[in-house]
Amino acid sequence: MAYCRQEGKDRIIFVTKEDHETPSSAELVADDPNDPYEEHGLILPSGDINWNCPCLGGMASGPCGEQFKSAFSCFHYSTEDVKGSDCVDQFRAMQECMQKYPDLYPQEEEDEEEKPAAPAEEAAATEATATKEEERSS
Repeated sequence: MAYCRQEGKDRIIFVTKEDHETPSSAELVADDPNDPYEEHGLILPSGDINWNCPCLGGMASGPCGEQFKSAFSCFHYSTEDVKGSDCVDQFRAMQECMQKYPDLYPQEEEDEEEKPAAPAEEAAATEATATKEEERSS
């Protein structure tokens, strides 16, 4: 005979051999590929954008949600040779909206003079200098 016990947050269920001999009566329900609340990736099986995807970080909602959706949709469905090159106006509108809400959408500072070089950049610069010195000494 099966029994159950609780250990902290866990619930442990013990079953007997006889319990396993009885066929399961559980019914499996097929996932609905169009269910917007189901866990999918950014792109739904239908090819549409999953605006509920946590990977968007909430960008699809909020004060600039509509501008984000417009720009992202344009890029996603773009058929130009340079994908998204036909979406400049939508991305510009999104950027202008985001600049109105600096607390929600902080701008990254890109001050090259004060920013220390990344290790990869330093290695590339060192390698380039060594190559030039080798060429001179040859």
